Amino acid sequence: MTAKPHRVVIVGAGFGGLETTYRLAGSPVEITLIDRRNHHLFQPLLYQVATASLATSDIAWPIRHLMRARREVTTLFATVSGVDAERRAVLLDDGSEVPYDTLVLATGVRHAYFGHDEWEQFAPGLKTLEDATTLRRHILVAFERAERETDPARRAARLTFVIIGAGPTGVELAGTIAEMAHHTLPGDFRNIDTRKARVVLIEAGPRVLAGFADDLSAYAQASLEKIGVEVVLGQPVTEVDRDGVVHGGQRLNAKTRIWAAGVRASPAAEWLNAPADRAGRVEVADDLTVPGHPDVFAIGDTVTIPAWDGKPVPGIAPAAKQQGRYVANLIKARLRGEKLGPFRYKHAGSLAQIGKRLAVIDFGRVKLRGAIAWWIWGIAHIYFLIGLRHRLAVALTWLWIYVRDQRAARLITQGSSKVVG
Repeated sequence: MTAKPHRVVIVGAGFGGLETTYRLAGSPVEITLIDRRNHHLFQPLLYQVATASLATSDIAWPIRHLMRARREVTTLFATVSGVDAERRAVLLDDGSEVPYDTLVLATGVRHAYFGHDEWEQFAPGLKTLEDATTLRRHILVAFERAERETDPARRAARLTFVIIGAGPTGVELAGTIAEMAHHTLPGDFRNIDTRKARVVLIEAGPRVLAGFADDLSAYAQASLEKIGVEVVLGQPVTEVDRDGVVHGGQRLNAKTRIWAAGVRASPAAEWLNAPADRAGRVEVADDLTVPGHPDVFAIGDTVTIPAWDGKPVPGIAPAAKQQGRYVANLIKARLRGEKLGPFRYKHAGSLAQIGKRLAVIDFGRVKLRGAIAWWIWGIAHIYFLIGLRHRLAVALTWLWIYVRDQRAARLITQGSSKVVG
């Protein structure tokens, strides 16, 4: 009798989940890849969709298309509601189950509003394509409404954009919105001067890009201010509503508010009653297994593990890919009856774009800033895109923006001109 293939279920088709799937090619396994969306998303460039620089199709790929040549991979478009570890089954929200021999949880993160979930309706975050197109609509509609507004105070509120949180996403959003207002849009409107738009970046901590070296953080702040971003540090936001925010005891009226201040892990820890940190990330063992469940792995933003000079592995794409590669190799080693050492993270550097020709890169001993960092940032992101067509499309789009300051994806979708607010 022929032995049954080892059943591997992977929940999440992000960087970690896809890397695990790719690296298991040719192994005696049967893979079920589950995701609640039908596409893999290149999240590092999501903010460029939100700011009308790229189209959604430039940074997302249908999962079924990516797996079309992998006959051993079954893709399920479904939402996971839990895990029955005793019966080794993944539970779906429609009541069905998917059995497994080995489970890989690569379920990512969601927005965290630090106990103020009611703020989400007023300050959306940026994690999905839907988030990006919604934010793009908010940003572009703000200028359109300002064009028709006759009251100076209400017009000023329309032209005020608040980004809460000065990590890489917040910095990249603030810089791009400022450049759009100052360079892309001025010639398009007749009743407003888009160069008078206010872009305010608010950070509760003492500096922007807290994960970068101090000198790069200072350079990023100075660069943001040079291109017109108002940087507010050391003042947490204490109130958010449909008309603006309160920070440092002061009211700031703004019709566009974007949340980039924090994330919370998926419910993976709750599914398995596993230990987790304050952000809900699973505290995995050094082989990325969930404590008490040697047949369950958790990777990517779902987990926390002190495997980088005693610091937690950062929640970035290269880290998730390294973990996915390690898990695939460990699964293959187990099938051969072999062992593998603990996971070791190799930091390839931290990158953040500030604006056109402006970026910072922290490789540890080597630190880069300015134009050279911007070119390296662009090349690195193009390299990680899937497929030659997408690489060429993004490269040509960026070249056009670089030369002409024009963003071709300025489309307002999801409704008509009748916008509430």
